[in-house]
Amino acid sequence: MVVLMVAIAEQLKQQASELGFVLSGVAPAAEPGRLEAFHAWLDAGYAGQMKYLHEHRQAYSHPRNVLDGCRSILMLAMPYGPAESTRRGASSHIEGGTAKVARYAQGSADYHDVIHGLLKRLRLWLLEQSPGAVVRGVVDTAPLLERELAEAAGLGWIGKNTLLLNRRWGSYFFLAALLTDLELPADVADDKNFCGTCTACLDACPTAAFPSPFVLDARRCISYLTIEHRESIEPELQSQLAGWVFGCDVCQQVCPWNRRVPPSSEPEFTPRDDLVELDILAVLDLSDEGFRQRFRRTPLWRAKRRGLLRNAILIAGTRRMPQARAALVRLCDDEEELLRDAAKWAVGQYEVG
Repeated sequence: MVVLMVAIAEQLKQQASELGFVLSGVAPAAEPGRLEAFHAWLDAGYAGQMKYLHEHRQAYSHPRNVLDGCRSILMLAMPYGPAESTRRGASSHIEGGTAKVARYAQGSADYHDVIHGLLKRLRLWLLEQSPGAVVRGVVDTAPLLERELAEAAGLGWIGKNTLLLNRRWGSYFFLAALLTDLELPADVADDKNFCGTCTACLDACPTAAFPSPFVLDARRCISYLTIEHRESIEPELQSQLAGWVFGCDVCQQVCPWNRRVPPSSEPEFTPRDDLVELDILAVLDLSDEGFRQRFRRTPLWRAKRRGLLRNAILIAGTRRMPQARAALVRLCDDEEELLRDAAKWAVGQYEVG
């Protein structure tokens, strides 16, 4: 049986490679090594409004809470590759009438949809080899500490910016997991952390969101603020979005391990010209229907119209864009209170200084 499981694991990894996953490794289903740190992070309030983390905090204690009887987890990495604009580093910024979108969200499809389809194919292959096995694929939507599991599976190490890093693929990749009740041979984790004395990611963060290495205060993170935070942004942070309207790549852009990351081969992760830079005036003019037509089935859908417009409003106000003033005045009467408040703040910036 052991020999059979070894063969299945190797063949499964080969199948994953043929589907475009560049990294794969098996972790045993066990309590995550950093579980106590995760609970301490939650208790410190660093999760902000991500209440679902608190609500499911006990579920993170073991993968069997995601798949009953789970014994093994195949952790996978799918690269999305930095665009040319991100290769130039965090000093490269967009001014004027456009705003920045995180690289992972610049493709033509939501990565959840793309990777779920590939996981289904892997699941079916595994069931053909082991009829009766229980298998489940997940991408970013289950109570799993994916980075910790990926580290345990030998895919890389968790960097000071809390992202998983790999010496060849940097951090520009999505993580996915295939859970099974089969007892696949576990891979050996590399205990070495290759960040060394580097603090580039910590030093470059526009909002000082890292209270210490390996700890992220999401409440100050631009990615969290522009996507997960559903209310008005704290006054001290409203002008610090640094031109990011959805997500943020700064701590990845400055990371030395991302300097020579190979491009992604997945066509649907190729950047769309209209998503690399968003026209702020066009965003400010979006109706609910317009937002739906343009961003449905893209990662930007998660922010909803109100979130994306709030972010665009704050960027326009911070820059005091002359061409945006009329739109901002109009948005002071928007039906969404969140947008009215943001627009009033932005209009007030034109009178400052």
